Amino acid sequence: MPTERIEIQRTIAAPAHDIFRVLSDPQGHVDIDASGMLMDATGEPVTAVGDTFVVHMDREALGDVALGLYDVTVKITAFEADREIAWTILGRVRPQIGHVYGYTLNPVEGGTLVTSYYDWSAIHPEWREKAIFPVIPENALRATLGILARTVIRRPAA
Repeated sequence: MPTERIEIQRTIAAPAHDIFRVLSDPQGHVDIDASGMLMDATGEPVTAVGDTFVVHMDREALGDVALGLYDVTVKITAFEADREIAWTILGRVRPQIGHVYGYTLNPVEGGTLVTSYYDWSAIHPEWREKAIFPVIPENALRATLGILARTVIRRPAA
């Protein structure tokens, strides 16, 4: 059976609270993006399932589809402070795709074990037929965790 989910893990030498602060902040998403697609974000830090913010995108960074500049809405689908955050993307395409990105945080000796996941198991059948997933490769998720570690270490603790 083909894989419909990618998970990458890394221990980050910081408390879960400091990591979660970056992950729940729209600008934090831009700061840690390794794909090069996230250009900016508009909105307040999220605090619950159903919260949203807008991300200003540039698909040209992937070099696969000539979409130019566009906006998507990030809608939070899982939120447990300092433990898990996940979201789906609401864009201009119809039907909506239904893929999910997220992070789980687990305290471990020396910091926090961060698991980044990208799940397209519940995408709309029309998108499944196009066989375009995964759009973001595993190495981009791995690089994002590295950037997250650097970002958390450089930000002052709350």
